[in-house]
Amino acid sequence: MAALTSAKRLVVKIGSALLVDRATGSLRADWLASLAQDVAWLKGQGTDVVLVSSGSIALGRGVLNLGLGPLPLEQSQAAAAVGQIRLARAYEEVLGPHGITTAQVLVTLEDSANRRRYLNSRATLETLLGFGAVPIVNENDTVATDEIRFGDNDRLAAQIAVTVGADQLVLLSDVDGFYNANPSDDPTATRFDVIDRITPQIEAMAGDAGSGLSKGGMKTKLMAAKTAVSAGCAMAIAEGFVMRPLQALAQGANATWFTPQTDPQAARKGWINAMKPIGSVTLDAGAVAALGRGKSLLPAGITAVSGSFERGDAVALLGPDGAGIGSGLARYSAAEASLIKGHQSAEIEALLGYPGRAALIHRDDMAL
Repeated sequence: MAALTSAKRLVVKIGSALLVDRATGSLRADWLASLAQDVAWLKGQGTDVVLVSSGSIALGRGVLNLGLGPLPLEQSQAAAAVGQIRLARAYEEVLGPHGITTAQVLVTLEDSANRRRYLNSRATLETLLGFGAVPIVNENDTVATDEIRFGDNDRLAAQIAVTVGADQLVLLSDVDGFYNANPSDDPTATRFDVIDRITPQIEAMAGDAGSGLSKGGMKTKLMAAKTAVSAGCAMAIAEGFVMRPLQALAQGANATWFTPQTDPQAARKGWINAMKPIGSVTLDAGAVAALGRGKSLLPAGITAVSGSFERGDAVALLGPDGAGIGSGLARYSAAEASLIKGHQSAEIEALLGYPGRAALIHRDDMAL
């Protein structure tokens, strides 16, 4: 079973029902302050934390007096616009006193489906985490339509965990784990402590029930688990209504952990290795040696560029003799790579007309 305190990079999903009082439509400020204590505690132990937070529509509908129940798309978008600014401010106000910088990141499904936008969002999140900030991620409900939305932040949280290479994902919910039946209807329902493999039998146990403020049910949580564990990320479903819910989980509170069979780095490299290269770059001996020491591939170490690839495409890495040594995701197109090959990174801006990334392929985006 995963230990929360061992996480190097943790994604936490917070549901609407935890953040917003259903009766009043107002923020549960005391609970949010306790969550901020948990985030500060984890960051103090060296853990990167990303929060995937629902709540914008639930907050906005309270301000706009829209009541409970389904809303037309336009009203949902309007409620999100009103509520999102309040949600972001609330996180800033509770995390700021702990010396934690917050950042708002709004995404849609298109941002993960489009390779360039996926890479941009990944780079932004990595940079924010490098600065020690806590990104607050939410679906961009003000522009998302039914055709492009994730539909529930459980799935979004899993996608964000994959994007940032998290080793743990926690879904804070109104239930304390995954049961073999709905515990609200069946008093004999049994909770799983650990699920090592998501079998068809496990999938058949998932129900559709969700709270009055959120869209998610157990099926979306199971979909999130499948996404997370396939990328080497352990996932927990835990009850979030208690104060300091992450500390409670770390101290052994009821939960269900889904265990991965690999780690995020190995899973990512396996994914890259399975991609069909669209082009290739030939390296000099110095670059090959640098890659062997775990370095990124810089333009200076490239002697030739072949193929027609775009940023984010897989390219083959060839040694001086033309033998394949691996593959990686290019940070430049073939045309750009041809212009900067053999040059120092400091020359990129003069060659391309804009400041670019120092590495043509980052070490995290390679499978050797």
